[in-house]
Amino acid sequence: MLVTLNRPAAANAMNTQLGTEIMTHFESFNLDVGDVRCIILTGAGDRAFCAGADLKERKDMTDAAWTRQHLIYERMVRAILTCPIPIIAAVNGAAYAGGCELALACDFIYAAEHSRFALTEVTIGIMPGAGGTQTLARAAGERRAKEIILTGKPFTAADAQQWGIVNRVLPSAEVVPEALSTADVIARNAPISVRQAKQAITRGLNMSLLDGLAFETEAYYRTVPTEDRREGIASFNEKRSPNFKGK
Repeated sequence: MLVTLNRPAAANAMNTQLGTEIMTHFESFNLDVGDVRCIILTGAGDRAFCAGADLKERKDMTDAAWTRQHLIYERMVRAILTCPIPIIAAVNGAAYAGGCELALACDFIYAAEHSRFALTEVTIGIMPGAGGTQTLARAAGERRAKEIILTGKPFTAADAQQWGIVNRVLPSAEVVPEALSTADVIARNAPISVRQAKQAITRGLNMSLLDGLAFETEAYYRTVPTEDRREGIASFNEKRSPNFKGK
């Protein structure tokens, strides 16, 4: 599934409506994954992935209105982080502030060569509040995260790859097609296995090693009684491609 942030005239900046739509879309997968096996999140056009929150909309907001809007963004990020389906961010331009946090909430990132990233919140009197202080530190390490967040300085896609934030840097025209190709590979694998493995990695990183191993074991045992497990073994022995059904 390809999900596109579609406000190109505003550099795909996130207003209340867009944040609500993203929140609702991803929360639905926590209720029912349906037939979706992988999601790609990108921005319309080639100028920006997402320029962050729409500051024009925020210009005259009261403190109470600002807080109400931020609650939507908090739910949105949690819905992405807890989504059982793998999510690839295809960053096709600027990913600033909340846009950078949005990409960081995904499972991994492919970026166009011209993309630039930044967490600029401290330069306008706030701080990252959509997961950035947590997701960036986990991706790039504490010291690099502090440098990026406390300076607010932009960095390139090449820097992001070197620091472990971005998986691949590609020519602009290849970012979404390459993400689609990777999504296709993921989608051909057993869906329950993929979801359980994703959950074990994500949750295990917040546990001790022994607790993480115990969680992994529980996740593993959920794959044993599935039709897909039996289909996988049968297809291997019969020398054919498996037909996984997510059951």
